[in-house]
Amino acid sequence: MMGQERAPAGVDPNVPSVARMYDFLLGGKDHFRSDREAAARIIQLSPNAREIAQANRAFLGRAVRVAAEDGIDQFLDLGTGLPTQENVHQVAARVSPGARVVYVDHDPIVLVHARALLAETSDTVVVAGDMRDPKAILGHPDVTGHLDFDRPLAVLMVAVLHFIPDDDQAQVIVRTIRESLPSGSHLIISHVTVGELDSAVVGEGRDVYRRTSAGNVTPRTREQITGFFEGLEMLEPGLVSSNAWRPDAAPLDPALSGPSGAEILCGVARVP
Repeated sequence: MMGQERAPAGVDPNVPSVARMYDFLLGGKDHFRSDREAAARIIQLSPNAREIAQANRAFLGRAVRVAAEDGIDQFLDLGTGLPTQENVHQVAARVSPGARVVYVDHDPIVLVHARALLAETSDTVVVAGDMRDPKAILGHPDVTGHLDFDRPLAVLMVAVLHFIPDDDQAQVIVRTIRESLPSGSHLIISHVTVGELDSAVVGEGRDVYRRTSAGNVTPRTREQITGFFEGLEMLEPGLVSSNAWRPDAAPLDPALSGPSGAEILCGVARVP
């Protein structure tokens, strides 16, 4: 819990942040009362919210490891969120020591925490940026100075695209990123879908997110999420739920996997 509700300058602790809500769902401690209350309401609406947050985080780690094992040694993480265990640079470095990572976020608290954590890590930099302006991120001097876009890299857009309400804008963001990547690069995406929630519950959940700093959440269909990977080579097993993407252990029997609710679909693709 953040410093007895003391917020950095420019941060309103009364407005929930999706990054801090996610931290709460993951069992972290960097959140305010407004974040906990908003996240608790999401758990009421989708009882598996903690489980899908944890499964999504685990997917990130596995996807980074697979990319590193495929020879990728540089990573661009868009919408990184608050630092937690098994961050991109930690996972990548175990496979590829010296792997270079750029974390990008626009939440001031995320930036403060990330910069403090990574102050002595020369292989990793933190950049203030908004994925709604991908050209600005791709042209940022700290990004271009740290990553070599003439060599393959991995771009992560993990649980962030559903905060872009306009379908066309979301496609443009992904296309702009994708077109900047050389052959052999990897695109790593996870995205919320409706799952077993009915339209009324989805509407209530979106109302909760409208009161956050993100201002929205937009679940998309499997077909829409698949469209983000158009023209790329999907890695096996394709677009699947987060627990089913190359699990380290046998996937859980769905009948034993806990309460139902929304779902996160995940995929990794290679640029041909």
